[in-house]
Amino acid sequence: MEVLIDYFRRVANNNDWWIVGIELILIGLVVYWIVDFLEGTRGERLFRGVILILVIGVLILNLSVQVFDFPRLKHLYKGFLIGVLIIAVAAFQPEIRRVLIRLGQPRFWSGSWHQLSKTVEEIVTGVTELSAARIGAIIVVEKQVALGEFIETGVRIDAKVTADLLRTIFHPGTALHDMAVIIRGDRVIAASVQLPLAEADSIGGVELGSRHRAAIGISTGSDAICLVVSEETGIISIAKDGRITRNIDESELRKQLTRVIS
Repeated sequence: MEVLIDYFRRVANNNDWWIVGIELILIGLVVYWIVDFLEGTRGERLFRGVILILVIGVLILNLSVQVFDFPRLKHLYKGFLIGVLIIAVAAFQPEIRRVLIRLGQPRFWSGSWHQLSKTVEEIVTGVTELSAARIGAIIVVEKQVALGEFIETGVRIDAKVTADLLRTIFHPGTALHDMAVIIRGDRVIAASVQLPLAEADSIGGVELGSRHRAAIGISTGSDAICLVVSEETGIISIAKDGRITRNIDESELRKQLTRVIS
């Protein structure tokens, strides 16, 4: 214990106290931002594990080198850190991709507030009517990240968003009802779109149907939001940033849509 206290005392004495304070605050803000961004995803658990290993490893290594003088151990630990960095880049690939795409993509949505409001109301009306009739549906709202690779798997429509069109597409027995619809701006771009399913470990072992897993999958690899209507219960869910919120009512759905596409 005395060695640990002495170590922290010498770290603080190497710099002015205010410099140490600023450094700790900046590090804390970065870690908080990363954890907040990854919250609810597979990456959150990985990041917490990596941080725990690195913090404990650095403390143990520095204390061991000072007390017992293990230069070879210190050299090996530096190589270990490089290995951890490489593994982290591979493990966090979906999250890193999403961040970089967000930074580099222009906004697709540039319509007027009246147009935005009308489109939101059409989506809300369509989804709530599908929910009341217990008709399964999955609707993806494209944002900054283009979803062209998924659009190509479906049938192009390019029609104005209306509640009637959404009800018609998802009506049981129609040719396009079985997969997803993608909306860009105020247009339904494509229907019968195949979406990637979320990995089992990314949903925390929760039993979810294929529509809900697809919603998590598309929102994990892009900044799109995805609306799901359960065929069994009529419950409305919304997926964003790899996280899904279930049992959304009409007012909350309107609020969420207005916030993310305005």
